[in-house]
Amino acid sequence: MREILVAGNWKMNGSTAANAALISGIVSGVPEGSGFRLLVCPPLPYLAPVAEQLTGSNVALGAQNVSEHEAGAFTGETAASMLKDLGCEYVIVGHSERRAMYGETSAIVAAKFQAAQAAGLKPILCVGETLAERESGTTEKVINEQLDAVLESAGIDAFASAVIAYEPVWAIGTGMTATPEQAEDVHRHIRARLAKRNADLASRVQILYGGSMKGENAAGLLSMPDIDGGLIGGASLKASDFLAIAKAAART
Repeated sequence: MREILVAGNWKMNGSTAANAALISGIVSGVPEGSGFRLLVCPPLPYLAPVAEQLTGSNVALGAQNVSEHEAGAFTGETAASMLKDLGCEYVIVGHSERRAMYGETSAIVAAKFQAAQAAGLKPILCVGETLAERESGTTEKVINEQLDAVLESAGIDAFASAVIAYEPVWAIGTGMTATPEQAEDVHRHIRARLAKRNADLASRVQILYGGSMKGENAAGLLSMPDIDGGLIGGASLKASDFLAIAKAAART
């Protein structure tokens, strides 16, 4: 059975004091049970102090973005090796906000995916459609293009050490949420797409749901056979909300 991953993407939120309180609340409140793992992805300036606070806990650390370059004259960028040096295990690549606001193409996302893996990080590859794309019936086409860019450049075997997050753009920060059945349809499609190249590997890949998951709907979403956790935005900024999702993920 695949492990459930509950990943908190803090986006551009937090402060030294607020982060310390949040991590303290999360670490002290991790529910009893098995079959799940918690991950937090703070803003870049706070990775080091959060890493220190997580020492000795079973909560993992991740970053929200990474450069596709190893090193050099790239002002303001952060290499994967630097994130690894700070204690990160995971890094998010291709988040819809990066694609939409910062013009990251699927080719750039694929390069970041490979850079992360080369440094020993596990990329969380985000894919998802806008409301217009869903309403026009092109959801699967959009997902395929985003997924295939990585498959073609990195190969199917790379997904043995990667996570995929399906994030319907229309359900991020809008209060709208895909129904468990809607989300499962896309998760099943993603797994089937991978299975065309390697069915055994596809059965083992974690696929997270990333569209306004919260304590009230987590159990329903996580009950779906192809949903293996959540990439959590707003609900990851309050310990009680994040832990409510963790509780839904725990198998006791």
